[in-house]
Amino acid sequence: MKMPFAKLAMAASLSVFFSGIALADTVLRVSHQFPGGKGDVRDEMVQLMAREVAAADVGLELQVYPGQSLFKAKEQWGALVRGRVDMTSLPLDYASGRHPEFSATLMPGLVRSHERARRLNDSEFMDMIKKVINDAGARVLADAWLAGGFASNKQCITSPDTVQGQTLRAAGPAFDEMLATAGASIASMPSSEIYTAMQTGVLDGANTSSGSFVSYRIYEQVTCLTAPGENALWFMYEPVLISERSWNSLNAEQQAALTAAGQNAEEYFAKEAAGLDQKMVDVFSENGVEVVKMTPENYQAWLDIAKKSSYKTFAENVPNGQALIDAALAVE
Repeated sequence: MKMPFAKLAMAASLSVFFSGIALADTVLRVSHQFPGGKGDVRDEMVQLMAREVAAADVGLELQVYPGQSLFKAKEQWGALVRGRVDMTSLPLDYASGRHPEFSATLMPGLVRSHERARRLNDSEFMDMIKKVINDAGARVLADAWLAGGFASNKQCITSPDTVQGQTLRAAGPAFDEMLATAGASIASMPSSEIYTAMQTGVLDGANTSSGSFVSYRIYEQVTCLTAPGENALWFMYEPVLISERSWNSLNAEQQAALTAAGQNAEEYFAKEAAGLDQKMVDVFSENGVEVVKMTPENYQAWLDIAKKSSYKTFAENVPNGQALIDAALAVE
């Protein structure tokens, strides 16, 4: 018995509809706080991953939401581990309120150079950090360490005594404690809020990454920049992360494509990292900001304060705190 034409047409339509569903891409939402479309290397990392995943043609799409357009800076980690967002590029120490171990990834003087940062990526120290990340329900797709410095509209920040009487923004608890011990007042906020806080007089100065100093146009609000140079006190781990729940929703081909894209993004970042420091120096100089660097003596004076304050507190109060410091220091 022949099927009536109307039923045949409906069956054909349903067939096309369901085949369209089968072919539709799995969409992962990627959220971060950094400016999009303005050359910020962290946005470039996830945009590169999005392009490479699309080119792999495995039914996977990364939809990027830059500039806190989906979640605020300090909300990214919670949204990730709860499955409210699939991926993020995150300054990991922003989540140290939930996982105090993460403060080791912004510990004064623990990294010092881009070369040592790359060696840390394949160390016991990073294995310990990634176990905390994994246990919380996320995983790292790409490692990234950014150097940073200090900037002020009051006076150049070099030796510890230069912060006395200044209200400064530091990116995490370890730097907060070191700066407070040296005599600074502390105002905590994400890097995306530094510009406004300086403009309104809430801050005299701040420390943040070379990338953020440029992306957020901090050069418009300061008179002096302390660049990282060979004595970089400030280094921060800012990886690309994926929720474990989202990772497990992907098939093997999609996971392989995302892993490869993450590796390529990491290699891209490693080539760009040192250049970010010079770009910062150039941009600040072009805008009339004085640029200085810490001497080895300045660096050591800060490190001595850090070891008596933030290092000591971290070792005493954080699970595996001393073991984390020891593992990092063991890397040549």
